[in-house]
Amino acid sequence: MAPMNTTGIVDIRSRHSVEETVDRLKSLLASKDVALFALVDHSGEAERVGMKMPPTKLLIFGSPKAGTPVMLAAPTTAIDLPLKILIRENDDAEVLVSYNSLDYLEERHAIPKELMQNLAAIKLLAEKAAE
Repeated sequence: MAPMNTTGIVDIRSRHSVEETVDRLKSLLASKDVALFALVDHSGEAERVGMKMPPTKLLIFGSPKAGTPVMLAAPTTAIDLPLKILIRENDDAEVLVSYNSLDYLEERHAIPKELMQNLAAIKLLAEKAAE
């Protein structure tokens, strides 16, 4: 099981580089017909303005069919949806795959238990991208 830190974020070590992990996640999303809404290249944007940071990318993805019922039941979830996975290299040159824990989202927004399955794919996607 991946450790959750005190901020409700789950971190999983990837066996791949940031780029390879991003590519693996993009392939997984495509194979499951999940929309990739955006890929934010934080480190690339930093470089563009003359700053340096370790490779850091955020993928924003989801399925309106899964997310809409959650947002209708708990409207504040719209601040955390679509789902996001952060892939970054830390100071020890480890690649981490990070996402908001399902428990954190459930508690933060009082999401009805029966709708949590709509968000559960994030755990499997993160694990598969990192393995």
